Amino acid sequence: MHQIKQLPEDFIVKEISKVNLDNGQYTYFTLKKTNYTTIDALQVLSQKFRIPLKHFGFAGNKDRNAVTEQAISIFRGSRNFENIVLKGIELKYLGNGKNPVSLGDLEGNEFTITIRNLNKNHIEKIKKLENKKLKIPNLYGPQRFSRNNHLIGKAIVKKDFKKAVGLILESNGFIEEKIGEYLKANKNNYIEALRLIPLKTRKLFVHSYQSYLFNEIVNGHLKVNCNNKPKNVKIPIIGFNFEINEIKNKRLKILIQKILSQENLNPRDFIISQIPELTAEGTSRSLFFDLKFRILEIKNDELNQKKQKIKLNFILPKSCYATVALEYLVN
Repeated sequence: MHQIKQLPEDFIVKEISKVNLDNGQYTYFTLKKTNYTTIDALQVLSQKFRIPLKHFGFAGNKDRNAVTEQAISIFRGSRNFENIVLKGIELKYLGNGKNPVSLGDLEGNEFTITIRNLNKNHIEKIKKLENKKLKIPNLYGPQRFSRNNHLIGKAIVKKDFKKAVGLILESNGFIEEKIGEYLKANKNNYIEALRLIPLKTRKLFVHSYQSYLFNEIVNGHLKVNCNNKPKNVKIPIIGFNFEINEIKNKRLKILIQKILSQENLNPRDFIISQIPELTAEGTSRSLFFDLKFRILEIKNDELNQKKQKIKLNFILPKSCYATVALEYLVN
């Protein structure tokens, strides 16, 4: 079985961003981190600098088990912040500007990834695919879901806020501890307990459920069309404004209806009046993304006896997952 992320440096991600430098109240840095998600790293910086988390901006949440670099903004930050000493976190001052870093500032990501525990057949297969333009199913990767993010999101969409909080409390951390203490003093106030979680994380739960539904639709669509290479159509991401009658492909329409029925879900359920900031509209996403990679090196794998490792480099558009691409290459 192939291995990725056996070491953090096996998975290196450098964000391709486009921040506009100018005179402004937002201070831009390159955040380099290891063994933190982006949100976790920003929470550490928020406590260190005593600046509210909402004053931090970023374009995408990067993996924990990796070495990643990305642009962030801090409202009224100081360039001296780059002198901090924190294990696994480094800041490099870029300049100032008038706007926070947000999703629109992300163009893509460059990956340098080592795949380990490979046999000669795996290596030969990957070598044959080098420099070819590959069509990869545009699934959301496992890091989108973490352990149970989509289940928390589903509970929120179903308005079962008690269940959502219970699922959150299955993990241990600063936020979970804060929620537990709040509920001791405010029994059954699950909505306000959820609001203790940073807004971007709360939204991520709902988006994770939308991603789960998208993956179910894509996998079902590819299975139905397994004998034919389907066209690179747009696949809906279900939200409150989704209309089934707008789906022209009959098989796809039937598949979506089946999934919605299995989930006992109406698209209008994504209107969350109790927590309106989590209301989620729908959009769409391409069925495939393009991948073209180059091989940097092939060596014996020092971590897995009698196996080989291969190091690859490639660039993906924003919101496309390297883990999905690697799964395609190896399997």
